[in-house]
Amino acid sequence: MFEPKIVGFFCNWCTSAAADLAGTSRIQYPVNVRPIRVWCSGTVDPAYIIRAFIEGADAVVVGGCHPGDCHYISGNYKARRRIKLLKEVFKSLGLPEDRVYLRWISASEGKKFADTMHEITEETRKKGPGPFAGKREW
Repeated sequence: MFEPKIVGFFCNWCTSAAADLAGTSRIQYPVNVRPIRVWCSGTVDPAYIIRAFIEGADAVVVGGCHPGDCHYISGNYKARRRIKLLKEVFKSLGLPEDRVYLRWISASEGKKFADTMHEITEETRKKGPGPFAGKREW
């Protein structure tokens, strides 16, 4: 059975903390997610997402603080604009923009984090391998 490789760029203050909370609360989420802690979702350059796909990711999720709650004031708004533009670029190039996810998960939402990772993993499993799958091994 196909097991997707999902790269997660998670905000240090919210989504990464939610992942930690899920772990300490013993709420299981799929091992398919490779988390990368970043200071803010606004620091995730679209080039990082493209690189993840080139390296063989089947999906990429960017997780940040809820809009209005960013520790760096407007980082999550920046992330939202960047992801929207990246999806437009993907669409124009014929790449699947529905494999890029943006989710707002605060530090206290460990269960929401786990549920979201289950949801993204299942969606990606149904879609099959990513656009550059098999090009590189992890």
